[in-house]
Amino acid sequence: MSSTDENASPDADREDRPLTLAQLADHAGVSIATVSKVVNGRDSVAPETRKLVEGLIRRYGYRRQKRPVKAAPLVDVVFHELRGLYGIEIINGVEAVARRHHLRVVVSELGGRRTPGRGWVEDVLTTRPIGVIAVFAELTADQHQQFRSRGIPLVFVDPADDPEPESASVGANNWSGGLAATRHLLGLGHRRIAVITGPEHVLSARARLDGYRAALDLAGVPVDPALVRIGDYQIADGLHHTRELLRLSDPPTAIVAGNDGEALGAYQAAAEAGLRIPDDLSVVGYDDLPMAEWTIPPLTTIRQPLREMASSAAEMLLTLAHGEPLPHQRVELATELIVRGSTAPPSHL
Repeated sequence: MSSTDENASPDADREDRPLTLAQLADHAGVSIATVSKVVNGRDSVAPETRKLVEGLIRRYGYRRQKRPVKAAPLVDVVFHELRGLYGIEIINGVEAVARRHHLRVVVSELGGRRTPGRGWVEDVLTTRPIGVIAVFAELTADQHQQFRSRGIPLVFVDPADDPEPESASVGANNWSGGLAATRHLLGLGHRRIAVITGPEHVLSARARLDGYRAALDLAGVPVDPALVRIGDYQIADGLHHTRELLRLSDPPTAIVAGNDGEALGAYQAAAEAGLRIPDDLSVVGYDDLPMAEWTIPPLTTIRQPLREMASSAAEMLLTLAHGEPLPHQRVELATELIVRGSTAPPSHL
């Protein structure tokens, strides 16, 4: 063999085929075991070493010397927190697609955390599902890379934060929903309109609040900071904040709730104060969960197509799992105002 052959760069190998574990280890100056840990998504590797090996894989590619492990016939759906009908709607949407493709659905929950811990990531990498659907959750850059290196596609539903540019996601037009809810109340004659949002750092909450502000601005109604309350998408938030709002010297005549749960809390606070909905206080929710039409009175709300969002995410996941490109990395579905019995003109009109 000539000296030219002996000193050939990995780029020469790349012309024919990607590098093996041994070749990657040799080029990185680390052990084969270390490269194997990176490839298999293990965390016990120094960040600098992981970055070096992953850079080599992206540059030259990686050739498994053993037959690749076949993906398990299942879809992993992870929720930041699994409670109430919101999660059931999402699961039903994924199940509808999975059933047609003879796949099982595995559901996991992060206990209220937005970002999964190491244990969950390692379990997924070991199970090797067709792909992962993350609901109202976030992943770190390292976790994204772990899934990419193992060829496990990831799709976000109702992402808590703005996903990475290359990430696939499905959401709803939250700004439009916040706008429609507020404009509905303005159209009825309300001017003291309060809003109870979700967490400030959550994408959907920010968008809905922006829609609320835009509607008031378009109507020439100034935003009163006292009427803007930050919640956490929980029933207890609606109860607590509505109690406080009703104690104001100039209380609101209507409330835009961040979701149907917060709206239920507003119902409870109104009842405690001896107020009738909608005669004394109008309330608009968000999501249109099945319970919304069974409240007393039935809840006016913004319909977020949760089941359709989940089905779209599952279809996108299968497209990625088959190695095909997506027509759109981000899909945003329309919301719709559903008018029921919880809104009416203010009593002074």
